[in-house]
Amino acid sequence: MNQHQPVLVLGNGPVGQTAALLLARWGIPVVVLDGRPARDLIGSKAICQQRDVLDIWESVGAGATLAAEGVTWTRARTFYRDDELFTIDFEDPGASPFPPFVNISQCRTEEVLDDQIDAQPLIEVRWGHRVIAIAQDAEGVTVTCETEAGEIEARGSYLLACPGARGDAIREMLGLSFEGHTFGDQFLICDLRTDLPGWQRERRFYFDPQWNPGRQVLIHPCPDSTFRIDWQVPENFELAEEERTGALDARIRQIIGDRDYDIVWKSVYRFHSRVVNRMRVGRALVVGDGAHLVAPFGARGLNSGVQDAENAAWKLAYVLNGWAPESLLDTYHHERHAAALENLEVTGATMRFLVPQTEEQWEDRRRTLDAARHDTDARAQVDSGRLAEPFWYVDSPLTTPDPRGPFAGRPAKGAMPTPAPGVLMPDFPVRGADGGETHLRRLLRDGITVLVGSECSPSVLSQAREGSMGPVHAYAFADLSPALAGVVGAEAAEVWVVRPDAHVAAVLRDPSLVELTRALDRALARGLPITA
Repeated sequence: MNQHQPVLVLGNGPVGQTAALLLARWGIPVVVLDGRPARDLIGSKAICQQRDVLDIWESVGAGATLAAEGVTWTRARTFYRDDELFTIDFEDPGASPFPPFVNISQCRTEEVLDDQIDAQPLIEVRWGHRVIAIAQDAEGVTVTCETEAGEIEARGSYLLACPGARGDAIREMLGLSFEGHTFGDQFLICDLRTDLPGWQRERRFYFDPQWNPGRQVLIHPCPDSTFRIDWQVPENFELAEEERTGALDARIRQIIGDRDYDIVWKSVYRFHSRVVNRMRVGRALVVGDGAHLVAPFGARGLNSGVQDAENAAWKLAYVLNGWAPESLLDTYHHERHAAALENLEVTGATMRFLVPQTEEQWEDRRRTLDAARHDTDARAQVDSGRLAEPFWYVDSPLTTPDPRGPFAGRPAKGAMPTPAPGVLMPDFPVRGADGGETHLRRLLRDGITVLVGSECSPSVLSQAREGSMGPVHAYAFADLSPALAGVVGAEAAEVWVVRPDAHVAAVLRDPSLVELTRALDRALARGLPITA
């Protein structure tokens, strides 16, 4: 690795922060550039952090803090007018130290990540650096920034573009399109500090309540007796007029009643469904909202962006350390663009149900909601948002297919797929190399991991390490935990190859050295053509 050529990260929001911390964890120096003069800690913004994202943040020292400070919830309740239609309780297929979801303001998330960045000597943050030009050559990337001192240049080996939703200028510099749709209806957010007994540990979604007829309301609990309320409002809604006439207070009291409250933050916004045409442009990888925008019903924005950052970071680290060919970076686009399209499909279906575009669609929705009061089959058609989940890399060029255990497809809401090639491994308490207790994901994120069943040839453990470039760690399932093989569904004669982001790359049945080497090579794109 060239220590004199850092990776440049454009954007110091939570996705850029995560990318910088993950690169530094792999020993990669980073320079973070942000056009703002300083952090603007205003409003709740992206509040809902999913279990597997907390786990990524824990790998850089932040997950446990965010989980402890946030509001934990495990239940999502959906109502139609005054009737509760159904409740979803979220599963944990392993034994993760984190709950399914934690609500905490994006501002606090950024502060916690800033603390970790401040303690990391490999990361330099430069505020007040507005990017005005990006140039690439065979050796690296040059970014020109406008600052108070004039124009300056920053040089790096690669670039991670994390400009957020308003990244039009960066996308234009990289020659990207951003096709998609903007919805007409607006959404009003209020962060309210008030007392709502019994509402502190669950998400509530209301279809067509009497206090917002014909539209929806979403209520999330947050720390410090704060509740985030999202109202769907008409296209011509004016917040200033609503405040002037007292209609905002009346709107709030229709939900909370005659209680004292303070408005901590309020905003009005529109939803978008958009994705860039490419997520790799030469030495630049586009990450998070800069690459894709989705409606927030399902909390798939920031959560997906953090998973982008992890995917990009480990692949850049392997390329820069000489452990994998540059073609590995092409798989960033392949995997994360597919994840973005999945999120667009899921949230698009939700928005079609929430905001029908024709009278026929409205009538179909009314019939479905009315029937769902007493019909289980109809309830399955009610779409209040499928909550965030990791993407499944079953079609990735890095994944070795297993015809004995093909992917069964998108699981039911609140459920996780059975571990298989392409699927994220569940977390589970295991014994570490020193004999002390740790968690499986902590071991998996240290490199390529080979897990060996009890009936496999003893030589497999040593074979996994021989001739491998980069960190490869091999363990017997039983040595980590007697229960682990049963939790993931591994048979005694199987060998599992797991990527540094804890996704299964291959499941092999008592493989030869050639078969194992082939799976390891495939997991790191060795032999794939470079198409950058």
